[in-house]
Amino acid sequence: MRPIRITPHIYQVGGSTTSDMRDGAVYLINLGEIILIDSGTGIGFAQIVRNIVSLGLSPDLVSTVILTHCHIDHVGGAAEFKFRFGSNIVMHTLDAEIVERGDQYMSAAFCFNIALTPFRVDRKLPGEEEILQFGSSTITCLHTPGHTAGSIAVYLDIDERRILFGQDIGAPLLEEFKCDPIAWRNSMDKLIALEADILCEGHAGVYRPKDRARAYIEHSVRSHGFAL
Repeated sequence: MRPIRITPHIYQVGGSTTSDMRDGAVYLINLGEIILIDSGTGIGFAQIVRNIVSLGLSPDLVSTVILTHCHIDHVGGAAEFKFRFGSNIVMHTLDAEIVERGDQYMSAAFCFNIALTPFRVDRKLPGEEEILQFGSSTITCLHTPGHTAGSIAVYLDIDERRILFGQDIGAPLLEEFKCDPIAWRNSMDKLIALEADILCEGHAGVYRPKDRARAYIEHSVRSHGFAL
């Protein structure tokens, strides 16, 4: 269980092979301060911290955890980062409601036999596109509903490439979790239009270069029965 280097400033520090088998992927962006994309279930929290330390970084530098959606395998560790390191939690407003009330069903916590402890979201993103500033760098959060009502994709331009964090692109669209297939299909068009050089997915891994990143999204579209 070691971190995986993606670019000089971006690593995977959590996930099924890097922290705990139940964790969705956790990505680290080093901008002088550390930004995490998602936080795992919480079960792999200690290993995620060890992975950060193994990079020569202090977990005290984790200023922000951006949560892509409300499912437990992505949000369960957020409260620990907030409590131990004072990290700010960022999330779309629609999914923030679910974690703040500790909804065990809509967070899919019961599927993992893990209890979701409610926690406060520090910054709730209400819009279709929100830009977060970190020093001279910007990270864009794009509302991409479908998998959940408040799903977001995150991207930034760094190391001469566009990096897209598109968690759970290939996940099932289940009616019982109020997934919206039509909204999801429209969201995939938004991701394709970004022309990312590297796609960091929540469970399927990292896709590069640009043609492979696009191909994965298009494959997911076709797998859900939609035409391109």
